[in-house]
Amino acid sequence: MRYAVYFTPSEDDPLTRAAANWLGRDAFSGELLAAPSFDGLPAEEISRLTGEPRRYGFHGTIVAPFRLADGVGLADLEESFDRFCAKTTSFFIEGLRIGQLGPLGQLGSFLALLPTEAEYQLSAFAADAVLHFAPVRAALTEAEIERRDPSKLTTRQAAYLRRHGYPFVMDEFRFHMTLSERLPEEMLARVQPALQRRFEAFTGRPFAIDGLALFIEREAGAPFTVHSYRPLRPLEARKSA
Repeated sequence: MRYAVYFTPSEDDPLTRAAANWLGRDAFSGELLAAPSFDGLPAEEISRLTGEPRRYGFHGTIVAPFRLADGVGLADLEESFDRFCAKTTSFFIEGLRIGQLGPLGQLGSFLALLPTEAEYQLSAFAADAVLHFAPVRAALTEAEIERRDPSKLTTRQAAYLRRHGYPFVMDEFRFHMTLSERLPEEMLARVQPALQRRFEAFTGRPFAIDGLALFIEREAGAPFTVHSYRPLRPLEARKSA
């Protein structure tokens, strides 16, 4: 059993609903949703290109999937999660855009909602979470490290993988909310404009980072679902403190 701390808007947020309909699964309820055809993309093709993100659910990784450390139970994790959310103040980023993440021009880029510009507060927020949850996270086994293929990582990323359980943390962190599998260049050219149109109501305007979800993978390969969702400390609470 693994857990993860992910950013997602709340269950009834319009972006959550739009992303669940695109990916074909609601991470809050676990319900599978029939993907409709959209903007020239057949439903069967949308289902194929959303396979992996559908299993993980709509999210932005803050603390990557982990097993609990020896002696740590679910109640300890829940207490740590509640404490982090209660002490962390909500904030806004400038906005989101549909973009590519990965080596461009190779089979390896995927489409995601990305910040419109560098967001240092968001990076600091993620780094704080990684350090906060370190006491409840089990270290990766050598087999888990090898599955990440450290030979393809930079020296710093490989060190982060061993120390923090994930290579893309701290200064390597790049916030993204994945919407597709890794796609070849030709398919990226077709799918990216369609996604830009589908999510245009949610891009190019201030976007709130105001809650976190504790996700659970009940067994290897199972879909990740929301175990609990907590709002962050409201901005008003900081002003009145």
